[in-house]
Amino acid sequence: VVKEKNRMGECPVWEERENALVYVDINSQKVCRWSPVTNEVQSVSVDARVGSVALRQCGGYVIALGTRFAFLDWDTQEVTTILELEQDKPNNRFNDGKVDPKGRFFAGTMAEETAPGVRARRQGALYTLFPDHSVIKQLDQLDISNGLDWSLDHRTFFHIDSLSYAVHAFSYDVHTGKIACPKLLYHLEKEEQMPDGMCIDAEGKLWVACIDGGRVIRIDPETGKRIQTVRLPTPRITSCCFGGKDYSEMYVTSAYDGLDEATLAKEPHAGEIFKITGLGVKGIPQNLYAA
Repeated sequence: VVKEKNRMGECPVWEERENALVYVDINSQKVCRWSPVTNEVQSVSVDARVGSVALRQCGGYVIALGTRFAFLDWDTQEVTTILELEQDKPNNRFNDGKVDPKGRFFAGTMAEETAPGVRARRQGALYTLFPDHSVIKQLDQLDISNGLDWSLDHRTFFHIDSLSYAVHAFSYDVHTGKIACPKLLYHLEKEEQMPDGMCIDAEGKLWVACIDGGRVIRIDPETGKRIQTVRLPTPRITSCCFGGKDYSEMYVTSAYDGLDEATLAKEPHAGEIFKITGLGVKGIPQNLYAA
């Protein structure tokens, strides 16, 4: 549905009030908004790689870029820093993020590659930004903090550390926002490659984007089993979310960075955004950051 190619399209969010899909292109340092009505993509350039975007209750967006949390005012294109983190790790940046059921913004970090396929290990962490702008560190020594979501009963937090090739489940205290007691939920099969972004559907099942696996997979958290696979027409599938007027459509982002020229020539859809219909299941609206 979006032919404008992204170097590293990520973190799609359906914004009901704008009837639009908001997402980031991490490596192009842009926050983007696509209207299915006009088919137009608007974007705001920022001064660092932007790992994630989420909706604010009062309008506009909260973003995680470089190693800081910030607000983005779409109309003025103004970025206001809330807090700087990890200033002792100049090679780190924020990656995926999402707002929890109480309006707190969870986002995690990762080390950038220093050469193709080479990165410092265990440099990432997962943080929670509270509505009063205070921050706590939830997890440490992560490789690539990535996809995240919460169970429908708000008792479980799901998280992906990509280089573990797995989805983990944590107990989650909705009152404090704290997570604890990690356990392995699903380990990806070889052909599924590496887990990236993730979202939950209205039946409580998880959808995981498989980067370099060219698919999204549906996992049942009760059984820890994969129950569905949807293949997409390009390998570097990065994230997914439900949207549309009744949340019955799934939007899927992809990337072309990381593909060599020979592969790119054979991958005309790399970096585009796709819509999957007919899944027979709906999603749920995004939570809004409560400040």
